[in-house]
Amino acid sequence: MPFAQIVLGPPGSGKTTYCNGMQQFLQANHRDVAVVNMDPANEQLPYVADVDVSEMVCLENVMEELDLGPNGGLVYCMDYIDVNFDWLEDKLAALKDNVHSILHKLQKLGYRLAVVHLVDAHHCTDSSKFVSVVMLSLSSMVRLELPHINVLSKIDLMQQYGKLAFNLDFYTDVLDLRYLLDRLDEPDDAEDEDQISLEPRHTTAPNSRLAERFRRMNEALVDVIEDFSLVSFLPLQIQDPATIQKVVAAIDKASGFVFTGVDFQTAVVKDYAFGDQSAPDIQEKYLDQ
Repeated sequence: MPFAQIVLGPPGSGKTTYCNGMQQFLQANHRDVAVVNMDPANEQLPYVADVDVSEMVCLENVMEELDLGPNGGLVYCMDYIDVNFDWLEDKLAALKDNVHSILHKLQKLGYRLAVVHLVDAHHCTDSSKFVSVVMLSLSSMVRLELPHINVLSKIDLMQQYGKLAFNLDFYTDVLDLRYLLDRLDEPDDAEDEDQISLEPRHTTAPNSRLAERFRRMNEALVDVIEDFSLVSFLPLQIQDPATIQKVVAAIDKASGFVFTGVDFQTAVVKDYAFGDQSAPDIQEKYLDQ
């Protein structure tokens, strides 16, 4: 029975780096792994993809031939992949809305899927951005209806953007986000006095109409997030085997791999071999320096 990670995340969140590092980690632990590039716009990969949809449809060519923009081109590419799924099925066989349809077809082929949703950890240093990315993660979980592992990537680079308002576990466990609402009117820690931001909290006084609407919007988002109470994050530094192993262990449990008895020692025992790194341990290692 094949298992698969569906790696998602906004631009710049580290998806390509994650796939490269995860491939090397699993291979080093004697796990069979194949990387499938489902991004028709990502033509420069740091690894050799076992299956690359850009061989079937390329965003640049679609934009040029059909006179489409980047977003319209991507929608067309995903529609094209969905309609021509036989091509992808044949490629996968050789390895032993449209996105939702593609994932459903993969499940019909017998793949046990787990979504890995990456978010750049630097968003934790900005209250409104963090609320937004939590909402994005929740939207993905509800829309795709698959086991989800949400990851804060590039955890080692977070300190470059300023100090956190709270300890790291506040963000990984997505604790009471209402504490962040009181910080919406404060400038970013990493922002210089001479820099100008176009966000409402910087362009208007806290009691202005625009700032009040901005706050009410964030309050509504927090209400939705807390009503579902589904989102939490695992911190990741892709060159740190301990953080990778925590993510792999969570994926193995979410996909059901850990319960199959297949390569059981690799799936479970090594989780303890790397030690149980908690959020405070990771904060001390990467942030409190």
